[in-house]
Parts: sequence; C-alpha cells; structure tokens
Amino acid sequence: MFFILSKILGYLTVPSNLLVMIGLAGIALLFTRFVHAGRRLLVASVIQIVAIGVLPVGTALILPLEERFPQWDPAKGAPTGIIVLGGVISPENSAARGQISLDDAAERVTVPVELVRKYPSVRIVFSGGNASLFSGLSEADFALSFFESLGVPRDRITLETQSRNTAENAVFTKRLIAPKPGEHWLLVTSALQMPRAIGAFRQAGFPVEAYPVDYQTDGWEDLWKLSGGMHRLDTAVHEWLGLLAYWITGRIPVLFPGP
Repeated sequence: MFFILSKILGYLTVPSNLLVMIGLAGIALLFTRFVHAGRRLLVASVIQIVAIGVLPVGTALILPLEERFPQWDPAKGAPTGIIVLGGVISPENSAARGQISLDDAAERVTVPVELVRKYPSVRIVFSGGNASLFSGLSEADFALSFFESLGVPRDRITLETQSRNTAENAVFTKRLIAPKPGEHWLLVTSALQMPRAIGAFRQAGFPVEAYPVDYQTDGWEDLWKLSGGMHRLDTAVHEWLGLLAYWITGRIPVLFPGP
C-alpha cells in the first residue's frame, strides 16, 4: 500500500504538474461565469513557471541534500563490496530497443565499474527491481548485462531483483548478502538521494559508507546563478517529501540523516 500511495501522491505533488493543473483550471474557467478567477489562475501559473525557470529555487532545495554527505575518502582502504541502488536503467526501453537504456543518473552504474577495477577483491551488489506500477521487468537483469559488457566478471556481481523503492533496497539487500561485523560496504547512489538511502539502511540495521555520485549542482556557488529550472525543483521537492514520508512511516530513524 505504501508503494502505491507513494506513486500516486508523488505524481500529484510534483510542482510542474501542480502548476500545469492550475493553468488548465484557469483556462477552463475562462469559458464560465468565473472568467476573472480563471484569468488570475492562468496568470499565476505562467508567472510561477517563468520565475522557477529563472531563479535558483530548485538549486537551493537540492544543495542541502547533495552537501549532506562528503565524498568518500579512499584512505579508508578497500571496501568489502559496493552496493549500487537502481533507478538508473529503464527496463521497458532496454527490452524494446535491445540495448541498455540509462537515464541522466548514469554515474550510479559507471562509477562502480571504476571502483571494481581499482579494488580487485570487491564485488558489486546491484539492488533494483522495477519501480513502475505496471511492469514486471527487473532493472537488475539489465544491470547484469551492462556490468558484464564493461568487463566485470559474473562472479563479482550479485543481483537483488525484488526491491521497488529505497526502503526495500535496504531490507532486501541486507537479507541477500547478510553482512558480517567489521565489513565495509559502500553505498553508491545519487548525492541528493543519499540522506534518505543512508537512513533506510541504518533503519534496516545495515551500516554502510556513503559514496555519493550524480551531482546536479556545482556547489553552493550555484545559488548566485540565475538558472534554476522546473526539473530541479521537481526533483528536489520529490526528495524532500520522500524524506518526510519515510520519517513519518518509520522507514528512516530521523528526518534528515547525516554522517
């Protein structure tokens, strides 16, 4: 139930969707006796879309997420293994086109390959089923082909194929690999998702070390740039609401997990 509700509410709370719905409501009212209210809604929608496209609103919301965990320090030594969270491969598009289709978070799967080459004894654990409500294709199956195509031996790849969200990533991955005391596992995912991901693994009783990738910003200096974009705002709001929902439902121990 949580998974289905999160999908529905996630769609309805996306800022771009809300602004479009406000604009469409305004257009609809133009043909009724509430024409003045319709004009106000339409103008408000357009002004907000333009403002968000220019001002760094989304950037201001993304930066605290991305800066929450520092980059991993190689001085810590070779890790036991690397856990890679899904959300980067489109199973449907990959199946339809006969080739691996990655989204703009490709670093989630390219960086682990670099780490495997650097540390010959570590293995990759890819955690990702399918986050869609209507598809049964597993993201992990295509991840296997991707890693093997880049030279990662099959015996160094472990697949967790059932998880649909970050909380399930943590629970199912722990169950699959049964980490032992003293082991050091890296968690690779997008920097802005790292607080929620680390929180979910802590709640599952699986201590991991953050290895953030896929940065959307250059740093705090981005706040002084007149460039935002609706996509950044949508992404940031989705993640902040995800943190709130995970905290309320007990899937993370604190609202904003940190180092």
